[in-house]
Amino acid sequence: MQAPPVKDGPRINDEIRVPKVLLIDQHGEKQGVMPTSAAMEAAEEAGLDLVEIVPNADPPVCKILDYGKFKFQEQKKKNEARKRQKVVEIKEIKLRPNIDTHDYDVKTKAMHRFFDEGDKVKVTLRFRGRELAHPELGMKLLQQVKADFDEVAKVEYEPRMEGRQMIMILAPR
Repeated sequence: MQAPPVKDGPRINDEIRVPKVLLIDQHGEKQGVMPTSAAMEAAEEAGLDLVEIVPNADPPVCKILDYGKFKFQEQKKKNEARKRQKVVEIKEIKLRPNIDTHDYDVKTKAMHRFFDEGDKVKVTLRFRGRELAHPELGMKLLQQVKADFDEVAKVEYEPRMEGRQMIMILAPR
C-alpha cells in the first residue's frame, strides 16, 4: 500500500485541522484567536483562501489571502535569491620555483583580479627534475606569496607537498 503524497507548502482551507487559529485578515490586521470554522467563514466572505503561515506556533497563525498570488510571490522570491547568489570558483595559478620577478608580478596581478571577483586561488608550484632536491626554495616562494597577499586573502590550505608539486589555497578576506 502506498502512503499518500506529501504536500509541500503551507496548508490551506480544509487542510487546516486544528481547533483554534490566530487570524490575520487580508489587510494585515490581527483579528485574534478564533475557531478554525469562523476563520474559514471569514475567508469565504472575502472570497479568498485561509492559509496557515506559521504552523508550529500555539495556536497556528493563519492569514486570509489569495493563495495563487501567494505562491507566485514565493516563487519570485526564490528566483531572485538564486540570481543574487555567487558561486565561488577556485582559480589556479601555476608557478615554478625559479620564477623571474616580472613573471611573478604578472601572476600576482591575476591573483589580485581573482580576489576582487571573490574567487579562491589555488597556487600550484611544480617541481621538475633536480628542482625537487630543493623544496625549501618552493616553500620560500609560497611564503612570499602568502606575505604579499596577507591583507587581501587568508590562507585556507597551508603550503604542502603533493608528489612533484606544492599546493596552497588562498581565499579572499
